[in-house]
Amino acid sequence: MKTRLSEHRTAQDTQWVELRAADLVIVFSCACAALLLLGPFRWAPGAGSSAFVFAVFALGPLLLRTLETYYPRQRLLAFVACFWLLPVVSVGHGMLGPLVNGVTPVLRDARIAALDQHLFGAQAAVVFGAWIPAWLMDVLLVCYYGHFVWPLVLGVALYFSGRREAFDEYLLALALFFACNFVLYTWVPAIGPRYFLFSSFSDSLQGLWLTPFLESAMRQPTFAKDCFPSGHTGTALLVLVYAWRFERRVFRVMFLPALGLIVATLVGRFHYATDLLCAMPLVLGAFGGAMTWSRLTRGSMTRQVEMDAIVRS
Repeated sequence: MKTRLSEHRTAQDTQWVELRAADLVIVFSCACAALLLLGPFRWAPGAGSSAFVFAVFALGPLLLRTLETYYPRQRLLAFVACFWLLPVVSVGHGMLGPLVNGVTPVLRDARIAALDQHLFGAQAAVVFGAWIPAWLMDVLLVCYYGHFVWPLVLGVALYFSGRREAFDEYLLALALFFACNFVLYTWVPAIGPRYFLFSSFSDSLQGLWLTPFLESAMRQPTFAKDCFPSGHTGTALLVLVYAWRFERRVFRVMFLPALGLIVATLVGRFHYATDLLCAMPLVLGAFGGAMTWSRLTRGSMTRQVEMDAIVRS
């Protein structure tokens, strides 16, 4: 009788770790990157350190969700667990170099520039940049940096509104988009018009006050083969879609800056026009995948994993 009661209590007291759909995307994609860098591409310079970072990112959701289960009243812990995608994207972007060098060591700028020339008869970055007055160039480059702001603004707004289903779907869409975006960076590495078409520009970007500083700051990242497709364009469009669906106030505030961001990808010489076009199917795929998952799971969008299993592993 005591044994059965003990067994009954054990079954009742078993706690479950909830892994949300975005967590699963992070774990899978980062684990794949780490395994590739430890396996077939371990020869690439910097592969070891990059593999370590991606391994940490893959373990992050498992650890954070476990701690969240142990300490359910720790709101900061829950917040970090929900926004784990932020460091994964920002830091992981800079660690892609060894993986890209292993998968596709040759730049694809020549092919993308030739495709632009075939489709549009000119290089959009060269043509449009010549029409922009100096004051507008400052404004557009400020908008360009909104890429780092608007996804977080909408995420925070949805998180603190208590709309868990909307927040989870939005986070899943972002995770799917960035995962696919980074995969394409590895398959089609390109440095963009500002480097590849340098001789086609008569002068550096001209602005009133901010342009030289903002443009030079974008030359600092350690990974610069991130041209195809345009992550800035795709992220802006995806955030606009979800802001329109779930938070119209954010949509109204960010609509014009988001349009400026997309224009800045061309006039700032960061992307080819083809990069912008090819970002749209990614946006549609991420949105469609997240919305479909949300409907199929009827709002739960979590996968329960027994906590003891995670701890034992």
